[in-house]
Amino acid sequence: MAVDPSIDIDIETGANVTGWPHVLQCIQDFFVQPFGERVMREWYGSAVPRFLGENLTTSTVVPFFAAMASAIEQWEPRYRLTKVVPESVGRDGRLRVYIEGEYRPRALLGDFTPEGARRITVLGGSGGTVEVTNG
Repeated sequence: MAVDPSIDIDIETGANVTGWPHVLQCIQDFFVQPFGERVMREWYGSAVPRFLGENLTTSTVVPFFAAMASAIEQWEPRYRLTKVVPESVGRDGRLRVYIEGEYRPRALLGDFTPEGARRITVLGGSGGTVEVTNG
């Protein structure tokens, strides 16, 4: 019997998590993890935390989106990003972004056949928090 390489532990419940919920959990993890934070995996993470809490200007929005796209491309082969759509910026400093892409459930096994389009909502808070949910 083959072991599913995408099985992990849910960070909230401690139960097993696989499939699409695991992809969402992984994306949230590297969106909040700055480079150099993990001792044995120094290059794990993203540049996203660097932009959290900054004022949104024309000089910071595009690099922020590029940091999200780069992190997904680098660390999550099961999701191929096709579009980043900003939805809103609140007066409280919260940014809502939709990420659209293809879910490829067997990508960790080398099969990059897409199962279908999936949408992710990324909600960035002014306090440096990121919430990734099903879009």
